[in-house]
Amino acid sequence: MTKEQRMIRTAVLSLLLACTAAPLSAEVIGTMEPAPALTEERLAQLDPELQAQWREYLARSAAAMERDKAVLAAERQSLHEAGQSVPPPPPEARNAETLPLDREPAWYAGAEARAAADNVVSYQTPTGGWGKNQDRSAPPRQPGQSFIGSDAKAGPYAAEDGAGGWRFVGTLDNDATTSEIAFLARVQGHLPGAEGEPYRESLLEGVRYLLEAELPGGGWPQVYPLHGGYSDMLTFNDDVLLKATGLLQEVAAGEGDYAFVPPPVRAQAAAAVARAMAILLDTQVMVNGRRTIWAQQYDPLTREPVGARNFEPIALATGESASALAFVMRQGEPDPAMRAAIEAGASWFASHALRDVAWKQAGAEEGRRLVAEPGARPLWARFYDLDTQRPIFGDRDRSIHSDVNDISLERRNGYSWFNRSGEAVARTYERWRDRAG
Repeated sequence: MTKEQRMIRTAVLSLLLACTAAPLSAEVIGTMEPAPALTEERLAQLDPELQAQWREYLARSAAAMERDKAVLAAERQSLHEAGQSVPPPPPEARNAETLPLDREPAWYAGAEARAAADNVVSYQTPTGGWGKNQDRSAPPRQPGQSFIGSDAKAGPYAAEDGAGGWRFVGTLDNDATTSEIAFLARVQGHLPGAEGEPYRESLLEGVRYLLEAELPGGGWPQVYPLHGGYSDMLTFNDDVLLKATGLLQEVAAGEGDYAFVPPPVRAQAAAAVARAMAILLDTQVMVNGRRTIWAQQYDPLTREPVGARNFEPIALATGESASALAFVMRQGEPDPAMRAAIEAGASWFASHALRDVAWKQAGAEEGRRLVAEPGARPLWARFYDLDTQRPIFGDRDRSIHSDVNDISLERRNGYSWFNRSGEAVARTYERWRDRAG
């Protein structure tokens, strides 16, 4: 949606709001627009230097995917020639849940941590990343085994939700890759000799993966190598940009468990961090000349917010924005741009809470519903319209609604439409204000 189209849409919605004293309940107010593809036609609109950077990036991505696929195909061909079957996909779990980073230091030198680290090394893709939803307490990968478990998923929404086929083989989604790198750092830190070398090599390959996956100009897609759709976009969803940036900050500092990282890699990491921080401040959405919060993902060519899955429209996203504000507030002495971002973001959260309502189960047939409940703790909707600043809700058919109770039962029950992120923002902001003065 262009800025001119957004202005027209804002005017129409404002007229509707002015003509009724009641909220826009049970009303379809729009249609979700899929994220734009990174086409040659769109690249041709960039200046020549950027065109060259993007063409090189896309060619590198395509070559990386072919390499990853070729390695797996060769392994499976060898199994076929030997009369052996392909191992089943690995078991699934949340990566971070099976790669704890908060244990006592001595634990990382023990057998349990070593076993998890061996799993991590074995599932690293040839490009250097890792898949999501992996149980790292499981045995190491066997030749011919899928790099991820989710390629075996099926179901009525598999294609739409990104399951099935060659997807998320290397990704930053759901804490993948950053969790693996951080865990390897802790394990190798207790193995300074030859025993720790495989983990250090894998860690460095993971860092190089992050540097290779970085989009021209900075930031990261959800998935690399790219495979099309919203996953190619500049991604804040699941804190992709923040976690990659935070990890590279540690790499760039070269202290503690990252002290072994070679200076050239540390310098590259520092440059990527600088670009990411600039993007973080630049993409805070401006509405009527005022800073608000952030979207889940952006078109990497224009830095304009875009949608993702059918039920995830172009919108301000509270969960990701709360994380973004907390990240900026952790950056030490704030410069004027950081201060402006923090002050505006905290103010936006304070003024957009939903009060005297509760999001709760209303019964098996009705599912979860938003109901009146005087005195309830404040809620924040997951998504807010960029122009009206009101909550919006998407459905599988790409319809956008102003009332969550009007969307399908499957989506009401199957998605986190509300959160309490604003409470965390208020607490963190109060501490930051006292500290920063």
